[in-house]
Amino acid sequence: MRIGFIGLGAMGFGMARNILAKHGQLDTMANRSRDAVDALVGDGAVEHPDAQTLAADADVIVLCLPNSTVVEHTLTQMQPALRPGQIVIDTGTSSLPSTLALAEKLAAQGVHFAEAPLTGGQAQADAGELGALVGCTPETYQAITPILAYFCATSQYFGPVGAGAQAKFINNYMVIGIAALVAEAFHIAAETGTDWSKLYDVVIRGSADSGVLRRIIGNAKDGDFEGYVFSVENAAKDMGYITQANANLGRDTPLNHAVKDLFDQANSQGFGDLRISELLRPEVRKALFKAP
Repeated sequence: MRIGFIGLGAMGFGMARNILAKHGQLDTMANRSRDAVDALVGDGAVEHPDAQTLAADADVIVLCLPNSTVVEHTLTQMQPALRPGQIVIDTGTSSLPSTLALAEKLAAQGVHFAEAPLTGGQAQADAGELGALVGCTPETYQAITPILAYFCATSQYFGPVGAGAQAKFINNYMVIGIAALVAEAFHIAAETGTDWSKLYDVVIRGSADSGVLRRIIGNAKDGDFEGYVFSVENAAKDMGYITQANANLGRDTPLNHAVKDLFDQANSQGFGDLRISELLRPEVRKALFKAP
């Protein structure tokens, strides 16, 4: 089986490297820079000039791309080379309507589609310890389980295409919501002169403790605001997808919009490239959490 991989970003490179090391073969292509693809080619991967030629040679194609627009564009490039029996796995957090439409479009060509959005970050990708929330047919899940195992410590099957996205949205809603609350709460702490280190030492021993809190404040209390490797832009993107999905369920709530609005505002103020933990940098939080 030939496995193709498109999207050699911060997480994708680690995932692709694990596939190559454990499967012994990989077809890939350059992303935004040459460094990742050059390293993989040096280890034996086959480089392709574009998505279409990669799709022509691969049996399974794994995508790790930043958003639905890029996924749609990439699949449009691949489409002339796709053939019945191939499998496409989208590991990104994508728009639910887009995911459903792509699955239907690929099915018309006889191509199997699986959505497998991931939990974890760059460190877990490098270690092959990500988690996958999978939506596809049972037969496709059975076929891709060994492939997911190359870069995941666990994968869970949630049902048909769309079920994985819904599960990931719930996960990300909690993560991003907690991050928003932590950022605003510790901004208030700074404004009231409450010592972050002392507060953190107490909070992690109570019910407010969380992985998000530890990744953000565990570093920020010592002046390191880069502890959470997830961008403001991606948080805003994901909250857009989550808001859309929740609205379709009749769950268009004030809390949903409060979280979305915070990251939309941060993104529009030019903070999109920052990590979400960097919202607590003094100059950023004072611009973002202005009193009404």
